[in-house]
Amino acid sequence: METMELHRGRLIDHVQLVVRDLPAARQFYSAIFDVLKIPLGGAGDGFFWADELVVSTANSEAARGELTGRQHLAFQARDRAMVEAFHQAALANGGKDNGAPGLRPYHPDYYAAFVLDPEGNNIEAVYHGEAWRSAPSVHITFEAENT
Repeated sequence: METMELHRGRLIDHVQLVVRDLPAARQFYSAIFDVLKIPLGGAGDGFFWADELVVSTANSEAARGELTGRQHLAFQARDRAMVEAFHQAALANGGKDNGAPGLRPYHPDYYAAFVLDPEGNNIEAVYHGEAWRSAPSVHITFEAENT
């Protein structure tokens, strides 16, 4: 089998999910982010965020009053144990099983679990197998504009 490479960078700037029940969404995402070691970035009137994900109510300014359809988000996990812990945390916090932890045929060593969040969005945690990363993440610091 040929060697495969995955390139991860700034392909997606951010994703916004519009939900009916923000407290239920926050409980669900806080639990799985805790397992995946992703800190919550903050919250505002009708929304919260973590990294490039924003979760808001339909009446938040950014949502323009519209509920969106089912979405799919995949989060990277550090190992198989983290995928399994993600699945357990999701089910214990309002998620529904949509694919138990296990190998998938997408590429060798693709180990993932799928759950539906309280709004029916398909949420995945995936471990791609042993790999080397040049950095754990991109760190961006904004500077004040010169006036």
